Amino acid sequence: MATSTSSPSPVTKQRLLDVPAWGIDPVPAHLRQLGLFDTGALWGNLGISLLLPIVAAFLVPGLSFGQAALAIVVGVVIGNLMLGYAGRIGTDTGAPAMVLYRPALGRHGSYAPTVLNVLQNIGWGAFELIIISTAAAAITARAFGVSAQPAWAILFGLIVTLMAVGGPLVVVRRWISRYAIWLVGASAIYLTVYVLVSEPLTTFTGAAGDGSMPFWQGVDLVVAMPISWIPLAADYTRFARTRRAGFAGTAIGYGIAHAWFYFLGLLLVLSNIASNPADPTGFVVDAMLAIPFGVLALAILAVDESDEAFANIYSASVSVQNAFPRVGQRALSVGIGALCTLIAVVVPLVQYENFLLLIGAVFVPLFGVLAAHYAVVRLGSYSEADLYGAGPSIRVWGCVAWVAGFAVYNWLNPGTVSWWVSAMRWVFDTMLGAPFPATASVPWLSASIASFVLAFALQSAEALFRNRGARSSARASAP
Repeated sequence: MATSTSSPSPVTKQRLLDVPAWGIDPVPAHLRQLGLFDTGALWGNLGISLLLPIVAAFLVPGLSFGQAALAIVVGVVIGNLMLGYAGRIGTDTGAPAMVLYRPALGRHGSYAPTVLNVLQNIGWGAFELIIISTAAAAITARAFGVSAQPAWAILFGLIVTLMAVGGPLVVVRRWISRYAIWLVGASAIYLTVYVLVSEPLTTFTGAAGDGSMPFWQGVDLVVAMPISWIPLAADYTRFARTRRAGFAGTAIGYGIAHAWFYFLGLLLVLSNIASNPADPTGFVVDAMLAIPFGVLALAILAVDESDEAFANIYSASVSVQNAFPRVGQRALSVGIGALCTLIAVVVPLVQYENFLLLIGAVFVPLFGVLAAHYAVVRLGSYSEADLYGAGPSIRVWGCVAWVAGFAVYNWLNPGTVSWWVSAMRWVFDTMLGAPFPATASVPWLSASIASFVLAFALQSAEALFRNRGARSSARASAP
């Protein structure tokens, strides 16, 4: 599908509020308005998050500072190249993310990742609201002696729901590109400089690890963050004007923020600023409140966190439309926003490192299937018939490649959920006789890389067998 590079007209700008009504249909040329800066600002803003320093805290003391820093660099490169390519496919086709899995998995086959993506978006949306409300409550508790965290969760739940109803073009053009990216950038620079000058450099570089986390498991934890956005990427890059904006804006925008805030989290947890790094939702907030002018920086970052919650709610709504295209996106956004808010108020979501690893196990090989099917099997092009035509209900080959990649990921890195680890041990050790977990015998192998490569290779093999079949048919029909 061709993309338009024409600039938006005044009439087009007046129609921005109509964007959500397009649902899962290909975005028309006149609404593909996001250039390289807009796309980079969107993904950079999504990467500037209070969540990333929290996740980075899990890297130590399992890894030393040097190992953790290298794991961040390697994970950022791997994860954001994948994320950027997912963004490019969205720009090429104009279709949302879950629809892109129809050619490889079949229409009904695409419902499996759709369900998983909706669940992860609801979980992330609720957790983002918990982070925002925790930060806001800490600020008001210091200023007025009243935290009112449930009230903050409800208030920001309403705000992010309205943002999701407005849609990506409204949020990017009227909020992120104009204001948010500059405010949070200034706050992030201040926090980073303060942490670096507040401690001797040896405080960080001399931090030793206890060896409890294998290096490649640390890489997988870093990769998990951009991977969690891959099932959402095309929902936003389908509004980009060019492939360059879709790929580079996504990969570079998120990659810079991803690396920056992981390193910031690493510095915070190794410094004497963070008072309780064992508390995943509180230690970053506590650290910022201990920094001069940290309250202002925390307030800016807390408000900016609303972008992540907006993206989760909007993408969950569009994902639901893959299975139920006649249900309106605005109504879905309102319902999903209310659900995320309710969860944020009543459910304590604090054990989510395991959730991150399971996300990688599901979506890394799933993207391997998509990338191989798009680039190798279909030679870098999907027609509207591929995406929206009748087609097979389920494509077995793609589903097998996905499941195989998922199995390899769990063989190498099953996470730490006790019942899941026990189940995987029974499958691999008892049933298959394979050493479990495999990291004991192959500690140099990343679960993310291995599962992606296997899923990509298996899906690519479809092209080989298809070509052989075509040649055999041609020879059989030759006179």
